[in-house]
Amino acid sequence: MLKIFTGDDRIKAMQEVQALLGNDHETIDATNLTPSDMLNIFSGASLFTTTRKILLRDLAQNTAAFAELPKYLDTKNNIILLEAKLDKRSATYKEIKDKVEIKEFKLPESANFTIVFDIYRTAKRDGQKAVQMLEQIKPTEDPIKFTGLLVSQALKDFAKNPQGAKERRILKDLAKTDLRQKTTGIDPWLLVEAFLLGIS
Repeated sequence: MLKIFTGDDRIKAMQEVQALLGNDHETIDATNLTPSDMLNIFSGASLFTTTRKILLRDLAQNTAAFAELPKYLDTKNNIILLEAKLDKRSATYKEIKDKVEIKEFKLPESANFTIVFDIYRTAKRDGQKAVQMLEQIKPTEDPIKFTGLLVSQALKDFAKNPQGAKERRILKDLAKTDLRQKTTGIDPWLLVEAFLLGIS
């Protein structure tokens, strides 16, 4: 099985990854792979099973390795590529688009879409002001979807600076916020506010 998931709703994409691959899958960051690594990933077996379950992140950003993908479309391993975005003009995309399932996960449009990103940018320098801005849109927003929009913006920042300590910390804090929203019973907006206050 080979599938490609793309789009800005990483939370829904990861939910489907979990449904298809389970909790015991391998996760590989593809940004530093060489073309020769592709053979082991798509054709190699593990010590304990003949079929590997692999989540391969951001292969399309690695143009040299991504160009090798058409050679491995018939892989026996269960592999999902998770891509922030795909360049539909690339030769590799044009070669595989009709041969592989490509599923896009898009965040719902929000009337306050640009305000969400303003709040996020403000929180990076002034958490108190960001919380004040949040109060204006709370009545018309869903806290879980709002968090999803924050994740999409944080992922864009991370893509621009993948080695940045602050970018990594923000993504981890957002993942914790999302998990706590869904499991603790604490008011989701309080968790969002705590996140906004903590990232500056």
